[in-house]
Amino acid sequence: MSMATENLLLELLVEELPPKALRNLGRAFAAALADSLKAQGLAAADAVVIDYASPRRLGVHIAAVAAQAADKAVSQKLMPVAVGRDASGDATPALLKKLQSLGADASAVPSLHKRMDGKAEALFFDSTVRGASLADGLQKALAEAIAKLPIPKVMQYQLERDCELPGWSTVSFVRPAHGLIALHGSAVVPVTALGLRAGNSTQGHRFEARLSPVVIAHADAYEQTLAEDGAVIASFDKRRADIARQLQAAATALGAQPVDDEALLDEVTGLVERPTVMVCSFDAEFLEVPQECLILTMKANQKYFPLLDAAGKLSNRFLIVSNINPADRSAVIGGNERVVRPRLADAQFFFNQDRKRTLESRVEGLSKVVYHNQLGTQGDRMQRVCAIARSIATALATNGLQPYAKDPEPFVELVASAARLGKTDLLTEMVGEFPELQGIMGGYYARHDGLSAEVAEAIEDHYKPRFAGDSLPRSDVGLVVALADKLETLVGMFGTGNLPTGDKDPFALRRHALGVIRMLVEKDLPLPLAHLLRDANPAFGALITDATVALADFMYDRLSGSLREQGYSAQEIGAVLALRPQRLGEVPKRLAAVRAFAALPESPALAAANKRISNILKKADDVDAHVSLVLLQEDAEKALYAAMQTVLPKSQALFEAGDYTASLQALAVLRAPVDAFFDGVMVNAEQLDVRLNRLGLLKTLHLAMNRVADLSKLAA
Repeated sequence: MSMATENLLLELLVEELPPKALRNLGRAFAAALADSLKAQGLAAADAVVIDYASPRRLGVHIAAVAAQAADKAVSQKLMPVAVGRDASGDATPALLKKLQSLGADASAVPSLHKRMDGKAEALFFDSTVRGASLADGLQKALAEAIAKLPIPKVMQYQLERDCELPGWSTVSFVRPAHGLIALHGSAVVPVTALGLRAGNSTQGHRFEARLSPVVIAHADAYEQTLAEDGAVIASFDKRRADIARQLQAAATALGAQPVDDEALLDEVTGLVERPTVMVCSFDAEFLEVPQECLILTMKANQKYFPLLDAAGKLSNRFLIVSNINPADRSAVIGGNERVVRPRLADAQFFFNQDRKRTLESRVEGLSKVVYHNQLGTQGDRMQRVCAIARSIATALATNGLQPYAKDPEPFVELVASAARLGKTDLLTEMVGEFPELQGIMGGYYARHDGLSAEVAEAIEDHYKPRFAGDSLPRSDVGLVVALADKLETLVGMFGTGNLPTGDKDPFALRRHALGVIRMLVEKDLPLPLAHLLRDANPAFGALITDATVALADFMYDRLSGSLREQGYSAQEIGAVLALRPQRLGEVPKRLAAVRAFAALPESPALAAANKRISNILKKADDVDAHVSLVLLQEDAEKALYAAMQTVLPKSQALFEAGDYTASLQALAVLRAPVDAFFDGVMVNAEQLDVRLNRLGLLKTLHLAMNRVADLSKLAA
């Protein structure tokens, strides 16, 4: 880069931006601007970029930006030599015309040079392209950055009559823009955007700014001047950290803990330019309402931070983040306390109304709510979930899950009861107002109806795990209903062809699949995946086509992705999942065994041999895993057979005992005899019976080696 560099500052002053999108808008604006300046050679590739975002501004500071980009030598291909020069070597009209289009003439012909281009020689024209000036480059970068902003909803607005720029009248942007700063050091860069000309002044806080306008003397003085004269913390991250610190301090002083909610903290950071945290309270009588309802109404409707005591119980104090800091805070506190009261009273009213009717009395209402045009009502869905839950509960009991193996009936009935009532809270006032409380309210109402603790807990838990990292259902009853609920969605949607595509997954099938996988793996349930998927089909009758195979592929794909996130390598995962293990709870044990095996010195040779055996067996037709002693001719095949006689039973016994690691490690001693076999024995012998016997030997070995995982996948 030529010429002097200075730091650059750009700020767009706008009306209040959408708070949930603010952090993204700030980052995207800064990144797009910086990328464009770097691409034009005006900023270094590693230039330090700082983004600013407050409710009323998007800003960016870029270090060491040049006033003029360096000139660039450019070599342009014109045409093949045969087209550009005639028989006597003179320039053809086509060549002269091409040069003219590039702003050159016949005088450039002698300086053209020839280079091979593919198979023919071509003529090249070398020239120097002048580097962009900052004014032009920044104008282009600004237009690109504005066009690329991830705006949730675009507004159209009319500019005022006395707009400085001719030709601008209607503008589309996320919010009306009122000011533009572009400073290169202390000099204003003459760029325009959204009907505005760049200057060096902005507006501070609406109520607390010391000066208006706030004049920024130098690109590097932006943050400090805005803080001192404008009472604005321009950096999103610094404002967020300041709010978090104030919340924690206020809570600690009260012996409490603010509710932990990253999204709420982001949103509030997008609502204030200079935060002040204040303590408010509400009537203790409201604490009789389930705290989930109160917390949700305070967070969602008011953007307040509820306070919890050491045991996680809600207190009747809460924190607000104010954008103003008056000497007397009582008016601000009183106002917020007045606003929250009717919200809490609504929650109390819904709770009292809902409890006047039992969940059982709402079951009939489910058949009036449409679930899906191809799959009927919520009532139909409930019947299917019940049927699937009964079949899973029965399978668990018959597969020996304690303590239900002796008498499965009471367990199956509890599961059916929870599945029947699981969706009834969707018809309550509270869940109508706050859909996020589905399941949770059902649990409260079930206890109020005098239902057993197991049923109430299962109703509450059957949506779990709701998101990555969420806890699993606490009891076996809840676990079965949660499995049935997710399987009903997966089987129904796959069976009607509603599959996820690209990044679109309207029925959250990926999340449901991961939920099923986590329950099967973490609870090590004795349920083969193929049976689970197959046994869910009959509940749908003729409504769906059987998509079990596609759904199984989808499940193993999700499992593979989840294991990769846990740090397993693609080879380890490939080796274990190639066998499609049916009991997913065994997958972690198999992966651990594969990892331990791969660390053995014999592993690479055995994996390579295994791959070779796989390839030989693929080419042969159906091979019997049978070896006849009489037909073993070479010493090397006799030695391998003898080694297998001692090693394979040992490995098999360990496999059956569930010690996969030791089972694989027992195979290590076969390395030498296997290598010797491939060195000294011709598998595809002329004699048919000898050849089949050798293939039978390899088939026996192959079956024994690949019980835990397909070891050929470990071969480099």
